Amino acid sequence: MTRKRVAVLISGRGSNMAALIEAAQAKDYPADIALVISNRPDASGLERARKAGIAAIVVDHRPFGSDREAFERALDAELRARRIELVCLAGFMRLFTPWFVARWSGRLINIHPALLPQFKGLDTHRRALEAGVKRHGATVHFVVPEIDAGPIIVQDSVAVLAGDTEETLAARVLEVEHRIYPQALRLVAEGRVAFASASEPVKATGATPTK
Repeated sequence: MTRKRVAVLISGRGSNMAALIEAAQAKDYPADIALVISNRPDASGLERARKAGIAAIVVDHRPFGSDREAFERALDAELRARRIELVCLAGFMRLFTPWFVARWSGRLINIHPALLPQFKGLDTHRRALEAGVKRHGATVHFVVPEIDAGPIIVQDSVAVLAGDTEETLAARVLEVEHRIYPQALRLVAEGRVAFASASEPVKATGATPTK
């Protein structure tokens, strides 16, 4: 089995990154976490990755100012220099331009702490509580230029309990995230789910997103 070379992009602690690293330790897992990149030099996930024996580097966005594409070109150069095949976003707090999304189309996935298409963007747990929904969860999806709008790969949910706060709800959803992200990466790495085109966005074999 040839394992896909994967980069994980982070901006903070990298808890989903850690879940992917742990999953990839299994001999039958079809992806190898070959690189971790952060846009923030102080991201604690960098040291976490290094302790796991994974190359971890910084591509700081700040020297590029408002030139988002210049930052992305530097990021892209690092990914290609290390022969990366798939990119997983794990708390990476940068919005990509259409240039980068097109360059990695079908090979760029993200995890979002909500049951998309509900609650795109930030503050998902607060908004879920305010809306009074009965279930809340997380979604892994392909990245497209529109934020949190790409085809869904896997999603799962938890019940919203009476007395839940943002913190308690977030903790249970995080457990879902750690479970479904490795599942989704496996599906993509094995070619069982693929992002084909806007007109035919998902081809799946034996994989059905769950709610």
